[in-house]
Amino acid sequence: MRFRVLGLLEVWTTDGRPVPVGEPKVRALLADLLIHAGRPVSTDRLLDDMWGEDLPGKPAAALQTKVWQLRRTLEEAEPGGRALVVSRAPGYLLDATPDMTDAGRFEDLTAQARATGDPAAKVALLTDALALWRGPAYTEFQDEPFARRAAQHLGEHRVSALEEQAAARLELGEHHLLADELAGLAAAHPLRERLHAIHLRALYRAGRQKDALDGYARLRTRLRDELGIDPGPELLALQRSILQQDLSLIHISEPTRPY
Repeated sequence: MRFRVLGLLEVWTTDGRPVPVGEPKVRALLADLLIHAGRPVSTDRLLDDMWGEDLPGKPAAALQTKVWQLRRTLEEAEPGGRALVVSRAPGYLLDATPDMTDAGRFEDLTAQARATGDPAAKVALLTDALALWRGPAYTEFQDEPFARRAAQHLGEHRVSALEEQAAARLELGEHHLLADELAGLAAAHPLRERLHAIHLRALYRAGRQKDALDGYARLRTRLRDELGIDPGPELLALQRSILQQDLSLIHISEPTRPY
């Protein structure tokens, strides 16, 4: 069985057939169990996450019904699927390993990317990792209290992966593309200093020194207005290097070639 949470919640069999999970409470139950995959979630926690203060007349029985419906859905899709939903004190757990979820595969690919020193290999791994995303993590539940933290955590990891991918592409000499491509991402994350530093370097390497300096000035103003801080040492040093037209800013790594 495969589970996708990097977008709308989806379930697929191991041979690639979609598994319909339509009932909203069953979907919420599955999402909650996926967030805590491999760890038990208490009955009280599940009841609060799924119904909040609007509990049904017989809460325990209602939850058991949703668990039964989820088990039936998984079993009908793939023999043995029901065994993934385990009764484990103080509640239930989903017996899913990281490789069974797109979020787990995303984390594995980004870890591989961080471990390599070859920028071309890093770009390839991060491209594969980012291709797993179909929308915001836990899209339909991202504003629910039980899923908000997990969705934000995964979203932060996605932006970090985009930053790392952009940095590696910059090493490979793709500054002309990045100068334009990163504009929207930088605007969407106006206080991420590392992302803006990469964008400023791309702008400068693309021959757009004025745009780079203007971008630095806008970032400095936002940081002061919204956080009451000045840009960090890396950005300050980058601004000075741009003003001085430091030749080190245009250094591009040679891609690793097999012997």
